[in-house]
Amino acid sequence: MELTETQHDALTELINIAFGRTAAALSDLTHRRILIERPEVLVCPTDQVEEVLQGRVSERLVTVHQIFSGALSGTAVLAFDEEGARGLVNLLVGEGTPLSDLDISALEVLAEVGNILLSTCLGVLGNLLEVRLSFSIPRLHLSDLTAMLDSLSIQKEERLHYAIIAYATFRVREEAVTGVILITLGVPDLDHLLKAVEQWQVSYEERSIDG
Repeated sequence: MELTETQHDALTELINIAFGRTAAALSDLTHRRILIERPEVLVCPTDQVEEVLQGRVSERLVTVHQIFSGALSGTAVLAFDEEGARGLVNLLVGEGTPLSDLDISALEVLAEVGNILLSTCLGVLGNLLEVRLSFSIPRLHLSDLTAMLDSLSIQKEERLHYAIIAYATFRVREEAVTGVILITLGVPDLDHLLKAVEQWQVSYEERSIDG
């Protein structure tokens, strides 16, 4: 499924709004000025995600998973390779994290970042559709890329069809770390979302002109 220019721009803007809210929440939490850059966004079939991500992340990943259900159902994941995960913890807490491993406190930081970011992104999409989404408790995993992609289903026997991919670059002053957000949806849910995105874009542009 190839997005139209309007769909792509609107989806990017919505995720950018969620990133801005997440950055504000993290700044309040850490007492440091956290920025999250405007994302690069694309949509592709789930069986192409591994090819898309190769070269952008390493095989060993730290991931936060959150299953959502309601008018939209799927799985949302925030993923960093190990170097990126350590770098993000350093950005947020301002302390050196041992390069040999990620300790429990570092993993707790990553789980909280994932919880805030994924819940905010899903909340923005739910608000767009004017529906309530139910979220599972976020789960943190250490796995390789293949295992992570194999887990992207609501139920073990159900394979979701499309993934929204957004690259999230966290920045503190001159330092930056990039992770990947995946939001997986079935075809009907994706169609529903894209129609709502187009309508939102029209309303957004009309408000901008009137304002």
